[in-house]
This record gives sequence, structure tokens and C-alpha cells, in this order.
Amino acid sequence: MEGFVRRITFQREGTCIQCERRCRIPPGGRGVCLTVENRDGTLYTLNYGRIIAAHPDPIEKKPLYHFLPGSLVYSIAAPGCNFRCLFCQNWDISQVDPREFHPRYMPPEEVVEAALPYGGIAYTYTEPTVFYEYARDVGRMARERGLFNVWVSNGYMTEEVVEDMVSFVDAANIDYKGPDELYVRLSGGVQEKYVKRNIKLLFKRGIHVEVTTLVIPGWNDDPEFVESVASFLADLSPDIPYHLSRFFPHYRMRNVSPTPPETLERLWQAARKHLNYVYVGNMATKHSNTYCPRCGALLIEREGVFFVKSYIKDGKCPKCGLEIPVVEKKQER
Repeated sequence: MEGFVRRITFQREGTCIQCERRCRIPPGGRGVCLTVENRDGTLYTLNYGRIIAAHPDPIEKKPLYHFLPGSLVYSIAAPGCNFRCLFCQNWDISQVDPREFHPRYMPPEEVVEAALPYGGIAYTYTEPTVFYEYARDVGRMARERGLFNVWVSNGYMTEEVVEDMVSFVDAANIDYKGPDELYVRLSGGVQEKYVKRNIKLLFKRGIHVEVTTLVIPGWNDDPEFVESVASFLADLSPDIPYHLSRFFPHYRMRNVSPTPPETLERLWQAARKHLNYVYVGNMATKHSNTYCPRCGALLIEREGVFFVKSYIKDGKCPKCGLEIPVVEKKQER
């Protein structure tokens, strides 16, 4: 069998159970993601090791602001996605047939060796759930070598996959795109409830969780919606970081204007009613910094997604002594 093809673990009688679409795939057919194919009754992934991105990034770019700030992370992606978002910012590598890409096969051990200088691996840019067999093999090998693993996802995994992820994932940023109408009309007929469930599952299983909403004018820029997301997260913990990201026209929504900065400021205020750490991304703003929720002291300074300096001392605010929920890098002695 060709190098990019592997039997998938999460299947049942021709049904793929990697994501909550649970595609029932007839012989010779493929799932919505185009990356899973039924060959004589068995499901196979078509993008194992078909790497289209492999390079270091600031971990803040994921975005993760409370997990090892100032770190670099080796970022990898294979083509494909289980969503069909009309606003996709990486549509040229996600909304495609993976067989259109013919890169050099990159075995898991090669990825791990390349990541060693950076300390960790991020599964990102496309949806890692659709290259799960590969991500799991890389991730488990990475953990054995002392590397951390970061999952950047639309959050549509099945419960079976979430439970399996615990064996190698340390931190996750989950996109919470909007209310059900947005998921149905703009993302290809998926449902909000599974994203909420998986955020809760990941958090309760001890994985560091941050959440991002790309704010699209006219679709999810209502303060009531953002406040409902913030309230949901606060019920898990008011310390979960929530990122509000500015929309720019992409893919099939090029006629929609960028999110006005004043809208993001208003939504930041709404989310801060419930959460201690709310950030604004994709634009220059003081809301990319981390401040103490009790005394307002500057704790982590950033310029966009670039870490500048941390003022946290021994895990606490240097001014008032409040414990700050940030996973920090170990200091070299």
C-alpha cells in the first residue's frame, strides 16, 4: 500500500468515528473530509505523513498565551478538513483533495527529531482530527522523547478520540466559531453542541485549554453571544483564556469587511464580565498582554503574537501575590 495510506483506528462497519460527522462511507467512497476512503470495507486515511507544513512558530501564534509563553513549537499539518467553512483562512490546504499534494513522506521519527530543538510539536493550520493516525503516532513518540504536544482544532472530535488524545496531548486551542446558525450555514452543516462538549471533556481530562472565536461581522459579533461563550467557559473555570480574533476577508467571504476594532473592544468588555483572561488577536492592541485580574499589573508583555517579557515571579503576580494560571517554561540552571 502506498506510503501515505494507513488503516484508521476509529471506524465501525464502514462508519468513520474520528469526528462527529460520523460519515458512513460506501466501498470506493470517501468521507466529507476527503481524507478517509473505504477500500473493500475497511477505512483508510490518505494523508498519513503527507506533510504540507513543517516549521517552528511562536506558541502564541496557535494562539496559546498561558502555556509555555515565549516558546517556539514545531508546527506540522497534513491536507484536509472535516468542516467546509466559507471564511477559511487556510482554504488552499484544507478544502482540497489530499492527493493533489505530493510532498516527500515525513515519517513520525523525522518529525520528532526536527522538533527536539524547540521542545514541542503543534498539530495545526488544517484540522488535525483528519490526520489523527499520523498525529497520534508522532505525538506518542514525541512524549517518549520529552516533548510537549499542542492540538489546534475545530473541536469536532468524537468522545472516543478525545479520550485517546489524553495519551499524548498537553494543550489545546479550540475554535468556538459561533451559534448553531453559523455552524450550519457557514461551516458545512455541523453542530455547536459537540464543540462545547469537547471543550468540557478536554478541560476535565487535565489538558490545558484555550478557546478562540474568529469574530465575523454580522454572524457572531453580538455581545450576547460572546457573553454566553464566556459564561460557559467560566462555569469550567474563569481562568480559561478566551481569544477574540479579528476577521479579514478570505475564501468565499471576500465581500465581508474586516471586523471593526471598536466591535472587538465591545466584545472584550462583554467577555471580561465572566473571565479573567480575554485577549484580542489579529490587530495591534493592549489586549494581547496579560494583566493581573486582581490588581491590574502587567504580567506578560506581547507585541501581537510575539512574546516580549514575563513579569510573573514564582508563578505569582509580582505586585499583589495572586497565583497566575500560566504554565511556564522551566528555568535553566
